[in-house]
Amino acid sequence: MKAKSLVIITLIVGIAALFLSASIFAGSTIPDTIKLETKGYESQKGAVQFAHKKHTEEYKITCGDCHHDAKGKPLADLKATDKVQSCIECHKKPGTKPKGKDAPKLSDKETLEYNAEAFHKNCIECHKAYNKKNNTKAAPYTCAKCHAKK
Repeated sequence: MKAKSLVIITLIVGIAALFLSASIFAGSTIPDTIKLETKGYESQKGAVQFAHKKHTEEYKITCGDCHHDAKGKPLADLKATDKVQSCIECHKKPGTKPKGKDAPKLSDKETLEYNAEAFHKNCIECHKAYNKKNNTKAAPYTCAKCHAKK
């Protein structure tokens, strides 16, 4: 009787461990596409549908190429299953910097406080570097190529 009970308990624990590990893995996967939008701000050009899986798998972009610390240094040891802060946590101002002749002159640091400006800098600089390195125009860096039409 003891052996039968031990087998049943072991089986139950094993099944529970299997479900727990599956739920942990499922909770840490990253979607193929991420809609880059900021709460409290709606882009007039439409939200960018960022092809996360394509960038990491096909283009071999590492996590640290986009995700960085407070000093702008890449998070080199970051893995796909690690939790990361949302960009708005540090780039706290929704939208883009003020524009026009009456707009204040902002330093680079002040400009990057705007969430959309941080996205633009990160993405556009990477795309331009890719194009230059590969003598191509394949990586988009204009508004219409990245923003979904509204």
